Amino acid sequence: MATTSRLLTLLSLLQARRDWPGSVLASRLDVSDRTVRRDIDRLREMGYRIETTMGPDGGYRLDAGAEMPPLLFDDDQALAVAIALRAAPALGADIGEAAVRALATMRQVLPLRLRHRLDAVEVTTVGRAGEAPVAAVPLKVLLTLAQAVRDRVTLRFDYLSRGGGEAQPRRLEPHHLVASDGRWYLLGWDHEREDWRLFSADRVRPWVPHGAPFVPRVVPGGDVDAFVSARFKGADTNEWPCRGTVLMHASARDVLPFAGDGTVTAVDDERCTLEVGSWSWGALAASFGRFEVAMEVVGPPELAEAFAVQAARFAAAGSSAGESGRGS
Repeated sequence: MATTSRLLTLLSLLQARRDWPGSVLASRLDVSDRTVRRDIDRLREMGYRIETTMGPDGGYRLDAGAEMPPLLFDDDQALAVAIALRAAPALGADIGEAAVRALATMRQVLPLRLRHRLDAVEVTTVGRAGEAPVAAVPLKVLLTLAQAVRDRVTLRFDYLSRGGGEAQPRRLEPHHLVASDGRWYLLGWDHEREDWRLFSADRVRPWVPHGAPFVPRVVPGGDVDAFVSARFKGADTNEWPCRGTVLMHASARDVLPFAGDGTVTAVDDERCTLEVGSWSWGALAASFGRFEVAMEVVGPPELAEAFAVQAARFAAAGSSAGESGRGS
């Protein structure tokens, strides 16, 4: 094996696990212990911090250094990093320029076979219809919030209002950074409100220095995903406050693509049931109207009442439109 190839193989082995006995490395590379020592010295000269470990066999450990040395990726790792960089605009962090430069650097050194595979991945970031553009979180802010979460220190910050009004000072025990649909949120215990709060990270302006350390609390229910999902639904638990079921005169195949987070159950080839949740009975009844097929309420009674209210409301709207047309 040529020296360069052997050095790359050695580096790959050192990255794969924490400690390697020298004799095992020599066996894997099919060289002498002396050659391994020389190769270790070469890697150290290239900037890799490789510690010598003590013990009966003696060995080596690859540690983090003061500077970034060259990295070695296998094919899947290289493609994973490159695709993640290409999708960076969807992350909601202000790293677009750095990601473009990093991707250009990687692509330049990728083998031709990997470059062709990467070039086949074209990523177009599109927001959801009706949503306001996502405000990218400055990288410095994101790292500051992450550091406060890691170090478990109280965070003091100004919180900008949505309408651009006066910012409000807040004091928070930061517990988690949460990413959802390209938006970043900070979850923590608000001292003034004495409750858990979720803040949009793009509106947080941290103060420096941070406050006092704190003892971490347990998120209600113990599941961050479930707790944040519940807050997005305007509830304390990860369940919609109103849930109902209708029998739809349409096949499960036709209903399923538009069911969202609802549950579709086939009754026969031409009918199915759909169970869905929402924040109010009126909103739930209205959501079923998008299917434009005959349906029957299975339950509960509150849903049937909401259908009657919505029917009257739509009928009144239709009548007023007809009267306006005759008057003109």
